[in-house]
Amino acid sequence: MIEAIGRALLFDIDGTLANTDPLHLKAFNQVLGPLGHVFDHARFSRELQGFANVSIGERFLPDETPARRAEILDEKEEVFRTLVAGQIEPLAGLMALLDRADAAGIPMVAVTNAPRLNAELLLSGLGITHRFRALVIGAELPHGKPHPLPYQEGLRFVAASAEASIAFEDSRTGVQSATAAGIPTIGLRTSLSHADLVAAGAIASASAFDDPQLLARLASAMAW
Repeated sequence: MIEAIGRALLFDIDGTLANTDPLHLKAFNQVLGPLGHVFDHARFSRELQGFANVSIGERFLPDETPARRAEILDEKEEVFRTLVAGQIEPLAGLMALLDRADAAGIPMVAVTNAPRLNAELLLSGLGITHRFRALVIGAELPHGKPHPLPYQEGLRFVAASAEASIAFEDSRTGVQSATAAGIPTIGLRTSLSHADLVAAGAIASASAFDDPQLLARLASAMAW
C-alpha cells in the first residue's frame, strides 16, 4: 500500500474515541467530594475536562504537598479505571472510520492528557491499540494540552503536515492544543456544544464519527 504522504488523523481519547466523561465526573466527585469539591456537568466541563492532573491538583488542592496531590489524583484514576472496566463502547462510526483510514494508508495517532495507564486501558478495551502509530501522553512532555506540543509530537511521529491533517477533540483545552499546532480540528459534541467547540477553535463539530458532513469533509481532506 502506498502511504498518504503528509496526511494524518490525530485523536484525543477520553470523550472522543469513547464517551467516558460521565465516569470521570463520578470518579472526581467520589475522591474530591469529601475534600469539599463537588462538580456538576457544567463545572466539570469548565474546570476539569481536558486538564492535566498536575494543574487540577494545583487548583483544587493548593494546601497539599505536590506528592500528596499526586496520591489523591492517582486514587481518582484508580476509581475511574474500576468504573470504566467492561463499560467501554466506541463512539458511533469510530470503527468504520478507522477501517477507512487504514485502507487509505492514513496514519493515526492518539494524543491525550490522560495518564498512560488510563489511555492504554481505553485503547485496549476498545480493541484498537494496534491502530495507532503512536500514543502521545501530555504529562510525559514538558507541556501538555492546551499547549501545542502534544499535537506537534503526534505529527512528528508520523512525519505529517499540520495543514494536511485533521484532529478530533471534545474539550476546550484539546481543541486549543490541536489548533495551536496548526491542525484543522473537528470537535465531538460528547460534552460541549457546537458553539463552545467552535469558540475554542474547532472548524466544525459532529455528534459522532458517522455524521454525514464529517464523513464528506474527511473524504475531501484525506483524498479517499
